[in-house]
Amino acid sequence: MNFDISPDHETFRKVVRGFAEAEITPHAARWDQEHHFPVEIMPALGELGIFGLTAPEEYGGAGGDFTSLCVAIEEIGRVDQSIGITIEAAVGLGINPILTYGTEEQKQRWLPDLVTGRALSAFGLTEPGAGSDAGATATRAVLDDGEWVIDGSKQFITNSGTPITSCVTVTARTGTLPDGRAEVSTIIVPTGTPGFTVGPAYDKLGWHASDTHPLTFTGCRVPADHLLGELGRGFAQFLATLDDGRIAIAALAVGCIQAMLDQSVAYANDRIAFGVPIGSKQGVAFQIADIKVMADAARQLTYRAAALRDAGRPHAEIKQAAAVAKVFATESAVTATRIAAQVHGGYGFMEEYPVVRFYRDAKVLEIGEGTSEVQRMLIARGLGLPVE
Repeated sequence: MNFDISPDHETFRKVVRGFAEAEITPHAARWDQEHHFPVEIMPALGELGIFGLTAPEEYGGAGGDFTSLCVAIEEIGRVDQSIGITIEAAVGLGINPILTYGTEEQKQRWLPDLVTGRALSAFGLTEPGAGSDAGATATRAVLDDGEWVIDGSKQFITNSGTPITSCVTVTARTGTLPDGRAEVSTIIVPTGTPGFTVGPAYDKLGWHASDTHPLTFTGCRVPADHLLGELGRGFAQFLATLDDGRIAIAALAVGCIQAMLDQSVAYANDRIAFGVPIGSKQGVAFQIADIKVMADAARQLTYRAAALRDAGRPHAEIKQAAAVAKVFATESAVTATRIAAQVHGGYGFMEEYPVVRFYRDAKVLEIGEGTSEVQRMLIARGLGLPVE
C-alpha cells in the first residue's frame, strides 16, 4: 500500500515550512538559550490554522485530518523541536480529549480559544509514582455537594503553566471497581482554580523553549459538570489519546531526522579537509546516507499510522501502527543526532550550531508519550505474545 501524502498535504507542507523558516528559525537558538517559552508566536500559529487542524469548523477549526497535523508538527519540528512539542501537546493532549469526549457545553466553552491559539490546555496524566504505570494513579477526586474535590500531584506536564494556559485535564481515582481496580476518570480543571498550584518550571536537558511543570492539587474544587466523558472511562480515554500522541511524536521525530540530514549534507559539502569536502569521504558520506534511510523509513511508518487513523481503521490496528512508528522514528532521531554531531566534528559540540540543540532535544522523544520499552510491549502483545 502507498502512504504517500496528497498534493494538498504537500502544498500545506510548503506553507508551514515557509512560516517556520521565517518566524521560528531566526529565534530558536535564543529561545533555547534563554529557556523562553515564546508565547508571542502562539497567535501567529493560530492564524496559520495549526491548532485547529483537527477541530470542526463550528468551533473555529479547519475540519482537517490527522495527517495534516503530522505534516505541521514535522515541519515545525524540523526547525525547533520545542515548538513542535508545544503544538503536539496543545492539539493531541489538550484539544483532542475535549473534542472527543466533551459535552457540547464543554466544547463551546474551551475550544474556540484553544483552536485559535489564544489559549493552551494540558493533559495531566503522569505522576511522581506512576510514570509508565499509569494505572497506578494516586490523585483522587471525591464528589462533594455537587463539586469534585481533587487531591494529588502530576509531573512533567507540557503547556500547563504558560501565561495563556486555560485549563488542564487531569486523571484521578474516583472510586473502586468491583474487581478491586481503581476507577479512573478525567476532569477539566480551569487555570487559577483555588487549590490548583503550578510548580516552578523544570530545568530540562532539552526542549528548553517548551513549558513543563509539576502540578499539585490540594482540596481543589471544580463543578461536577467538569467531568470529561463518562465516569470511570478515564483510563480508556487517555489510552486512546496516547495512541494519537504517539503518531504525532513520531512526526516530531521525523522532523528531527530531516533536520539532521539537511544540516549534515550542507556541512559535509562546505567543510574542507585534506583539500576536499568531507562529504567526499566514505566514512562521512555513508553515515549521512544512513540518516537518509532513517528519514524515509520513519516518514513512511508515521504517515502510514496517520493514514490508518484518518481511515478509521480498527483501534488495535492503529495502536500497533502507532507503536511501531514511534519506537522506530524516535530511536532513529536519537541516532541521527549522534551521527550529525559526529559529522560536524568539534563544531558538533558547540552551541552555535543547531545540531547541538537537536542532540539535546532528541533523547526525550524515546520517553514522552510512552517509552520505547512500552512501545515494544504493545507491539509484542499485538503479535499475540503474553508479555508483561
